Amino acid sequence: MDQIRAADLKPTFDEMNGFGQGIREPYAAVANWLDALRVEDLRKKSAEAELLFRRTGITFNVYGDTEASERLIPFDMIPRIISAAEWRRLSAGIEQRVKALNAFMYDIYHRQEIIKAGRIPAELVVQNSAFVPEMIGLDPALGIYSHIIGVDIVRTGENEFYVLEDNTRTPSGVSYMLENRETMMHMFPNLFAENRVAPVETYPDKLRKTLESVTPRNLDDEPVIAVLTPGQYNSAYYEHAFLADQMGVELVEGPDLVVQDGVLNMKTTQGLCRVDVLYRRIDDDFLDPLTFDPSSVLGVPGLFDVYRAGNVTIVNAPGAGIADDKAIYCYIPEIIEFYMGRPPILQNVPTYNCRKTDSLKYVIEHMPELVVKEVHGSGGYGMLVGPTATRAEIEDFRARVKARPENYIAQPTLALSTCPTLVEEGIAPRHLDLRPFVLVGDEVRLVPGGLTRVALRKGSLVVNSSQGGGTKDTWVLQD
Repeated sequence: MDQIRAADLKPTFDEMNGFGQGIREPYAAVANWLDALRVEDLRKKSAEAELLFRRTGITFNVYGDTEASERLIPFDMIPRIISAAEWRRLSAGIEQRVKALNAFMYDIYHRQEIIKAGRIPAELVVQNSAFVPEMIGLDPALGIYSHIIGVDIVRTGENEFYVLEDNTRTPSGVSYMLENRETMMHMFPNLFAENRVAPVETYPDKLRKTLESVTPRNLDDEPVIAVLTPGQYNSAYYEHAFLADQMGVELVEGPDLVVQDGVLNMKTTQGLCRVDVLYRRIDDDFLDPLTFDPSSVLGVPGLFDVYRAGNVTIVNAPGAGIADDKAIYCYIPEIIEFYMGRPPILQNVPTYNCRKTDSLKYVIEHMPELVVKEVHGSGGYGMLVGPTATRAEIEDFRARVKARPENYIAQPTLALSTCPTLVEEGIAPRHLDLRPFVLVGDEVRLVPGGLTRVALRKGSLVVNSSQGGGTKDTWVLQD
C-alpha cells in the first residue's frame, strides 16, 4: 500500500502560502486585505458576525451535552479560496464519483454484477448493517438512490486532493455554506467587488429542481415535496427548517403524515394532500415502524409499502448508506473503474481494512501513527487520531480493534492543508477540509463551493463541529 505524507512530516501545505514560497495567486487580493487590517478589527467583525448568526438562530445541538444543548458553530471570516482550474478538476471527480456510487447501489440491489465479477466481497455487502434487503429488486425513480451527497475532501499539496468520505445518507451542513456566504457578503461587500467569486445561493433552487425531477408520476402541476424532520431536538433541525423554507415546501414530522389508499398524505387545514417526494432527514431504521424499527415514532406506518409501490419517492433512498460505509470505502476505486470504465479522478486515502489479517496486524503494530475509525462512526465520534492520542487511549482502542476487527478501518495520518484563521493568539494556520454538496436527479447539479470546516485547536486534525471545529466561507474564483 502506498504511503502518503504523515502529519509529522513538515512542511504542511498552506492554502494561502503553499509550502512557504509566497502568496498563492488565488489569495492575492485577500492577502492585501488582511495586511490592511488589524487583528482588533477582525475581532470586532467576528463579534458582529456572531450576533448575526444568533439573530438568525443558526445553531446545532450537541448530543449528551446538557450544559450547552444548542451552540453556534464558530465562523472564521478569512475565506478558503479555490481557483477555477482547481474547481474544474474537483467537480469532474465529484461527478464521476456520485455516478459510480449510484450505479453501485443499483447493481447490489439488483443483479450484483460487481460481486459476481469478484471485484468486491459478497459478505462486505450482504452482511453489512447498512444493506437493506427490503430494497432488493426495487426500482427507484431514474434509478437513483442517493440524490444528495456530501463528499469530504482534504488537500495535502498543490495538486493532491483526497476524498475522505462519501456521505450518501443525510449529509448536513449546506445551510452553513449558504449562511456563511450571506454573512460575508453583508460584512465585506468590497471583497466581492474585488474578487470574482462564483455564487452558491442557487443551491435551494437546484435542490428543488432535483427533487422535482424524481417525482414518481407524471403531473401537469408541480409535484408536492415535503422535508421530513425528527423534530426540534435533532442536531440539524435548523437546517431542515431552513431548506424547507428556502425551497418553499412543507417541513413535516411523522405525525403530520399518513398513508391512505396506497399513497402518502400530508395533513393540512384543507384536508389530506398527497406527497410525491419526501426528502427525509431521519435514519432508515425510523422511517416506517411496520417495516423497520417497530418502536419508531418518528416515521410513518406503511410508508415503505407506498414507496415500494412507486407512489412516492424517498430522498435519499433507504439503503443508500451502503455506499458510504467505511468498509466499502476501501473499494471505491474498484467501484469507479467497474462502472465508469476509467480510473478515479479523485483519489481515496490509502485504507487498512481491519477484517483482513495482514491489515489488522499492521494497524495493531502502528496504531500511534494512524487514524483509526469505526466503520459506522460519524461526526468525529468513534475514532482515534494516533499521533495526538494518549498511551491509555491507544491501548483502549487497540483492545477494541482486537475484539471486533471487522468494525474498524485505519488510515495514515494526513497532513491536511492549513489556512490562516483568526484564533485566540491572532491569525494562525489551522487544518481544514471541504464538503461540496452534489445533487443527483435528471442531471448532476453542483454549486461551486461547499462547507469548509476548520479545526480551531492548534495541530488538531478533527474539524467536526461536534468536536469544536468551526467553518469558513468557501470561494471558488471564476476565470
